Amino acid sequence: MIQITPQMRVLVAVEPVDLRRGIDGLCGLCRTVLQESPFTGTVFAFRGRPGKTIKLLVYDGQGFWLCQKRLSQGRFRFWPASAHSPVSALLAHEFQTLIWGGNPSFAQVPQMWRRLYLEQTQMN
Repeated sequence: MIQITPQMRVLVAVEPVDLRRGIDGLCGLCRTVLQESPFTGTVFAFRGRPGKTIKLLVYDGQGFWLCQKRLSQGRFRFWPASAHSPVSALLAHEFQTLIWGGNPSFAQVPQMWRRLYLEQTQMN
């Protein structure tokens, strides 16, 4: 599995796609439907219509990775939805929750960044 880090951009296709598509077919969807370049290092996630399988597409600078996860039982119960866009952006921890079958809207982690206030005595 490709390691998903907090610095990575993760985009999830909202509508199901035909997962018989390979790298070239999914790159075409990235360009035409999602309006994104597949060569940016973004992790793209696609779901099949039955909801049992997802595919990940990512370019690492040398070539494409195409990963597939098919559940042996059940379905991916939660999938991002958007009325206005064919794509939904997720943070790394939300994406990890999604691919393990959870609801990414309930994923909780500390703030990504916060200002640290140091007292004057600590700075000297």
